[in-house]
Amino acid sequence: MPAHAFTPIRGRIDRWCFSSARLNNRLNDPEEREVLVHLSPEGIEAMEKGEELPVIVYLAPFTGSGPQRAGWKAFAETLPQRHERLVASAAMKPVILVMPDTFTSLGGNQYVDSPVTGQWSTWLAEDLKKELNSRYLTNGNFGLVGKSSGGYGAMVNAMLHPEAWHAIASHSGDIGFDLMYGGTWGETITHLASHASGEAYVRNIAASPSMRSADFHALMMCALAASYDPREANDTDDIGVCLPVDFETCQVDQDAWARWLAFDPLNMVEQYHQALKGLSLCFIDCGNADQYNIHYGTRRFAKRLKELNVPHHYEEFAGTHSGIDHRLDVSLPLLSTALRSN
Repeated sequence: MPAHAFTPIRGRIDRWCFSSARLNNRLNDPEEREVLVHLSPEGIEAMEKGEELPVIVYLAPFTGSGPQRAGWKAFAETLPQRHERLVASAAMKPVILVMPDTFTSLGGNQYVDSPVTGQWSTWLAEDLKKELNSRYLTNGNFGLVGKSSGGYGAMVNAMLHPEAWHAIASHSGDIGFDLMYGGTWGETITHLASHASGEAYVRNIAASPSMRSADFHALMMCALAASYDPREANDTDDIGVCLPVDFETCQVDQDAWARWLAFDPLNMVEQYHQALKGLSLCFIDCGNADQYNIHYGTRRFAKRLKELNVPHHYEEFAGTHSGIDHRLDVSLPLLSTALRSN
């Protein structure tokens, strides 16, 4: 087992909240969100001397949130502990490390704009950045890093808002929707069958005192539908969650599925690859035995980036989708360097 990190935090963790109408949503999730910001001792000293620091925003994976990463966990290292260790060892320069609460009632976030969950992409690029610039001495360079849904959010937002982000790192980010989701519709619809619709299932979960393990996957599929194919609200469905498959036959609605695929980085890169060329760092990695088959989509994505002459750094490591926080030891130093040289 990995060694437990006993090292106390020597720097500072700020906790503050702010509200934004951009996060208005049909789930009735709060528009006010908590943001944790970590500064290492070296970062505090640098800012006291008037030095401007770059910003790295951490995007959490599904069922996670930024503040969670600052919490104690057995045989693990918190994100602030990791930041301080890397800076103290001179592996990276200090940064303003931001861990926002981005959780939703659907269990997670894909960091795109949706009337169901809120305008998270715009909130990150405009509202959160504005707050950070008003509260801290930044050098104006902002990066994104995340794993899984968070890695997806980093990659997609670099394409959608190239003016906002200067460097990104995507760890096992969602890529290759055909392999990731296409083979799970039978499992999902069987689990949701008694509810007859995604909307009804979401309402049932909201009223349930507990969740079963299968609920997490089913709820994730509803969250994806809310992100990639939000429907118009009406009298019978005022949320707008509709899965792209028939509940009786499990046949895929190809028009609806095409709307999902439009958000697959494998397809987005065709339209937005020029945005990625402006990054000072585009780091991508994935385990070679990812249980969600993301390594196949990531290989195709990296191949296409090379064909499109998009500068990037791709690494494939021995591992799965789980237990890969150690990969932050690779990405955080690269980001801290890239965000100083831009």
